[in-house]
Amino acid sequence: MKAFRASAVQLKAGRDHAANLAIATEQAEAAAAAGALLIVLPEVFAWRGPQKMEPSVAEPVPGPTSTYISELARRLGVHILAGSILERSSDTECFNTSVFFGPDGAELARYRKIHLFEVEIEGEVSVREANTRAAGESVVCVETDLGRIGLSICYDLRFPELYRRLADLAAEIVVIPAAFTAPTGRVHWEPLLRARAIENQCYIIAANQFGPNGDGFSDHGHSMIVDPWGTILAEAGEDGPCHVEADLSADRLYEVRRNLPSLEHRKLNS
Repeated sequence: MKAFRASAVQLKAGRDHAANLAIATEQAEAAAAAGALLIVLPEVFAWRGPQKMEPSVAEPVPGPTSTYISELARRLGVHILAGSILERSSDTECFNTSVFFGPDGAELARYRKIHLFEVEIEGEVSVREANTRAAGESVVCVETDLGRIGLSICYDLRFPELYRRLADLAAEIVVIPAAFTAPTGRVHWEPLLRARAIENQCYIIAANQFGPNGDGFSDHGHSMIVDPWGTILAEAGEDGPCHVEADLSADRLYEVRRNLPSLEHRKLNS
């Protein structure tokens, strides 16, 4: 890993694909202007609407959205994690897929969300992603010029075994694009992000959506960058499209791992 600046982009996506891409582009351009070499977009940043419509709006990868972000990464000369795209699987299902691009626009990695969100909080939120989405199966960690980067998406955050697998694959940075709900996010978002950073001694870059969405509830916002000690380096508010940056230090990561080598002290393997 080397020292560099990273950015988490926060936005609120709707049904207007072109408008969503315009906002993502504006925020990515501003983040790159602020010196970010790695920019993380939120989950389903390009289209968000009624769940029953998802299979009909899903697209192939490569496809229009991934090609657009590839070209944006190349134009800005940065790494961009296309938070997640609804990737066509069948007439009734789609994958929720992160696509990671290098500064030349080349695809470096692709990750299909493994854990499908299901929640029922009476009067606040009701979601069952398995109604329209298929689950991925592969754990993805990729070597880049910036360091080893592990991929995950939103609800994955609640499953520490995935992040321990990424640690086993020598992840130094883990990205978490999300559309984390406000009812759960108010109490769980920050503790879970900090826990995943602390227990795996890695940087976490979490880009979340914010505000009311078309599903009848709100997303939490508070996009965040956390260091391997669990220190919050940057945090957005709960409202408004924005981007937050932080400097990631290889020295800091190795210092934490050297001073408290807990990953080397494990007795039970995952």
